[in-house]
Amino acid sequence: MIYELRVYEVFPGKMEALHRRFAEVTVPLWERLGVKIVGFWNTTIGPSHNQLIYILAFDNLAEREEIWRKFKSDPAWLAALAETEQDGPLVKQISNSFMTPTSYSPYSNYSGD
Repeated sequence: MIYELRVYEVFPGKMEALHRRFAEVTVPLWERLGVKIVGFWNTTIGPSHNQLIYILAFDNLAEREEIWRKFKSDPAWLAALAETEQDGPLVKQISNSFMTPTSYSPYSNYSGD
């Protein structure tokens, strides 16, 4: 199992629109595509209050690449992206990291179920 940590630096005033897009479009689409969602977080205390952080789980990198390819070309996603960014992008910067759990991690066998 690999985990993808994604950190979105959101433009000021755009966080609620990003939350809506995730809740109404992205998460249901990911569920249909088989994405295992570990969780989503907002930064409460830290360098930026305009961050959305989330972790996804995949069996391996090949699965991640295949799912991501399907997601990025999905007509529902493309329509939602165009609609929600009519007044400009919501996300200023995205960073991601891929992680594997240690043998002593409580999530070393996480299946997303």
